[in-house]
Amino acid sequence: MGKLKSKLQDGTINIPGLILKLFLIWFIFSFLVFPNVNLLLKVFIKDGHFSLDAIHKIMKSTRAINSLKNSFLLAVASVVTVNVSGILIVLFTEYFDIKGSKILSLGFMTTLIYGGVVLVTGYKFVYGETGIVTKVLMQFFPNMDPQWFVGFGAVLFIITFSGTSNHMMFLTNAVRNLDYHTIEAAKNMGASQGTILFKIVLPTMKPTIFAITILTFIAALSTMSGPLIVGGPDFQTINPMIKTFANMTGSRDIAALLAIILGIATSILLFIMQKIEKKGNYISISKTKAKMTKQKIENPVLNVIAHIVAYVMFVIYMLPIINVLVFSFTDGMTIKTGQIRKDSFTLENYAKLFRSSTAYKPYLVSILYSFVAALTVAVICIAVARIVTKLKHKWDKLYEPLILIPWLLPSTMIALGLMMTYDEARWNLANKVLVATTVIMLIAYMIIKLPFSYRMIRAAFIGLDGNMEEAAQVMGAKPFYTMRKVILPIIMPVVLSVVVLNFNGLLSEYDLSVFLYHPLFQPLGIVIKLATDETATTDAQAMAFVYTVILMIISTIALWLG
Repeated sequence: MGKLKSKLQDGTINIPGLILKLFLIWFIFSFLVFPNVNLLLKVFIKDGHFSLDAIHKIMKSTRAINSLKNSFLLAVASVVTVNVSGILIVLFTEYFDIKGSKILSLGFMTTLIYGGVVLVTGYKFVYGETGIVTKVLMQFFPNMDPQWFVGFGAVLFIITFSGTSNHMMFLTNAVRNLDYHTIEAAKNMGASQGTILFKIVLPTMKPTIFAITILTFIAALSTMSGPLIVGGPDFQTINPMIKTFANMTGSRDIAALLAIILGIATSILLFIMQKIEKKGNYISISKTKAKMTKQKIENPVLNVIAHIVAYVMFVIYMLPIINVLVFSFTDGMTIKTGQIRKDSFTLENYAKLFRSSTAYKPYLVSILYSFVAALTVAVICIAVARIVTKLKHKWDKLYEPLILIPWLLPSTMIALGLMMTYDEARWNLANKVLVATTVIMLIAYMIIKLPFSYRMIRAAFIGLDGNMEEAAQVMGAKPFYTMRKVILPIIMPVVLSVVVLNFNGLLSEYDLSVFLYHPLFQPLGIVIKLATDETATTDAQAMAFVYTVILMIISTIALWLG
């Protein structure tokens, strides 16, 4: 006791640091470890005994088995179609000399400014029963079913053209980093353009393509919005089925087991991706790299075909955005029928957003959730990154794998773990239900952004110049003062970027919200999804268009800032 008192008096024990570590331990075990352990216990422990009843229930449930089959079928098919479309758009904008490539690039990058339920909603309003594409097709095929955009094909189509964000971010850089000396050498040896592309260029990018392939498989496997909105009754995947079973008290163990299966698959695939990343990329052995020069397609027929394909894909990418933008300025009748008249256009929808509390409330809810979650998760990640990079004690390194737990879990498993762990406590709070639900939603929002935020902020800490901190210590600065006055100002640009990107990504969040939101506080993702239902009013649909336009504007600004 005397030693402890002595350490406290001479400042050997950092009281603020100790309190911070205790808070982090409580947070990690309360919301990352315990809910998921509890989820496993609720599935496999019945009346105090180990039980496989949940597995037997799934085996007997045709819907559950079909959802598993559909998910893996969709994931396998998506790997092929997304890679084809993703590699093509990168080649069209970065490798081949395609006229108007800068404009094409802007169109292909639109998936970076909107996604999830917002993106799927945009596609439904283009290809759905009253969509412009359906209207045009019915002019040529009057007997076609206006509800043709439903099922596996519709979901795969959306994923094919919405799942290329990773290609635009990572594969684009891989093409730009190619050594043009290698391509020139191959040309001098008589290699054709096809040989250079398939024997030199694509193999050089193989590790990047493999990593993107795994991310694509995971995204398709755990997709929620697509199957829920355009899957129809005959094509449902794991996540929508988890949602269905989770809403039935007697079937929550099935929902939990499906989420666990999804989590295991995700963990295995991420482990494989890490192995691929460790192998690194193929590198040029040239002493000096030559800047990549775009290649003109020599075959005139192939050149025309490439231009046609590029611009057809551009139209596919742009149609949902143009459709949403145009219809956000039209009245309810135009939205309902899909037919634009001379008197269709109005500013009433945008005016309503500012004067009707019912209209702007979802925005305020989402902005509040997103801002608080983005800011809080940044603070937590700064604390963990600081502890891990300093490593004053051998146990400090354990914070890193614990904070990265959400990386291995699908969002539905995180939501179910929180819901099944804190659900009873939440509903027993009577008049405090709204407060408790809000807290759980905020925690869920924070959890899904932890791995990304931590990895970015940790990288900033690793890049710090240690001499500056040492100088501050020599001058007698306390750890908290050094952190506040020396370290934070240096890493602040990275931290702000992380906050902005997380805020942007959470604004239209749906996959978690659908499990945890309170009916009085519906976030944007929920409101936009409800606007796609057959029972939705024209006013609700009109506001969904307005919400989407403003979300895209915010996302564009956030992307530019971030």
